[in-house]
Amino acid sequence: MSTKTLSIAAAIMALFFIGTSCSNKQKSTEETATTEQTSGAMEIDDLLANAESLTDQEVTIEGVCTHACKHGATKIFLMGSDDTQTIRVEAAKLGSFDTKCVNSIVRVTGTLKEQRVDEAYLQQWEARLKTAAAEKHGEGEAGCTTEKKARGETANTPEARIADFRAKIAKRQAETGKPYLSFYFMEAANYEIQ
Repeated sequence: MSTKTLSIAAAIMALFFIGTSCSNKQKSTEETATTEQTSGAMEIDDLLANAESLTDQEVTIEGVCTHACKHGATKIFLMGSDDTQTIRVEAAKLGSFDTKCVNSIVRVTGTLKEQRVDEAYLQQWEARLKTAAAEKHGEGEAGCTTEKKARGETANTPEARIADFRAKIAKRQAETGKPYLSFYFMEAANYEIQ
């Protein structure tokens, strides 16, 4: 064989190996994307954006645990893309969560639930306040800071929180005809720290 033929053969082989290498890298990227899509875990942002249609359905979510309830870790909060995209997860039949969840990525499978806050709810809350039978949770009567943040609340006293809810309900009713606010949370069936 001549040197020219060997050079052409080497060039063809080099192109073949480069093409195979690129092809394998592409397959690897495609396999990773497919694995993420089929992992079954929904992002918190997507869950919250589609919560109304997913209510009472079993879903699997994954997010960073930003907080565990100080009262026995019966609740954790998972964050999505930022701290405005947060969902409360209740331990339900599990009893409690491991406190190692905090600052970890946690995958939870459970049922998405809706809590509605309407005028009747607010009147019951006011009645409990008047009889001093209101359950105290979090940092005093103002409520759990993390849960308030997840709900978009800024008021610090129960009375101010009630007034804030009334204003938000009035606004929502004017815009959509719905005389209530919807807050979504999950009842966990199982979870794992990633």
